Amino acid sequence: MKQLTRFFIVAVVIIIASAFTGQAQNTNPPVLPAFSALIKTGKIQLDFISGFRDVAQIGVQRSLDSAQYFYTIGYVNNPNDYRNSYSDNKPLPGSNYYRLLVTFNSGRYLYTKIMLAVPDSTIDAGQKLQLADVKEQMVAAAAKQSAGGATPTVAETKEAEKKVEKIVWHPSNYVYTTADGNINIKLPDAAGKKYEVKFFEPDGSFLFEIKEVKEPFLILEKAIFLHSGWFNFEIYESGKPYEKWNLFIPLNYKN
Repeated sequence: MKQLTRFFIVAVVIIIASAFTGQAQNTNPPVLPAFSALIKTGKIQLDFISGFRDVAQIGVQRSLDSAQYFYTIGYVNNPNDYRNSYSDNKPLPGSNYYRLLVTFNSGRYLYTKIMLAVPDSTIDAGQKLQLADVKEQMVAAAAKQSAGGATPTVAETKEAEKKVEKIVWHPSNYVYTTADGNINIKLPDAAGKKYEVKFFEPDGSFLFEIKEVKEPFLILEKAIFLHSGWFNFEIYESGKPYEKWNLFIPLNYKN
């Protein structure tokens, strides 16, 4: 009887230890009504596990504000799958907040929690790209432009190399490209000051602006800019010029 009792105790200990080990190694996404929203390379990916069945559709809603102005940007392809995901390939400039609208075949519906998109910790994007990191792609872009979009000749490529060699450029400390191709905005005391950032094409055409940067650190996904190459930006503090510079978004990433 004693042996049976000791065996039972040991078995329970093994089961409990196995359960904790399983939890430690669990890499599954959160379960609805919670989900994850991770900033990847050029997109924001939402992942979740659903225990719901008889689901008619799951709508993905986005907002730049955490409390209001949510609107539907798309739907999950297979709403009744146990494990699911959705990719926002055209995120907005600024902080992107998401929530899911789960609608059942019965007509009932529910909203999930509101989640802020955060950087994916598995992507090492801390390295600020320098001129040497993007020089090769700058040559290719300049040569293609000289060729009018066609395949550049050897002479056009050599001419582009000469032009790029003459460029003296260094990245800004406030708005810069990182190794994953995304743009980081890092402004001192952003919560206490009123910063505004505007982005332009190289020819001066206006792209978009962030009227008020509220966070000290903000990531803009590459997809917002629609293409690779040079872009100009202007930073204003309380309406006064703070910095005017440019950045280069590579076609390929270092990660």
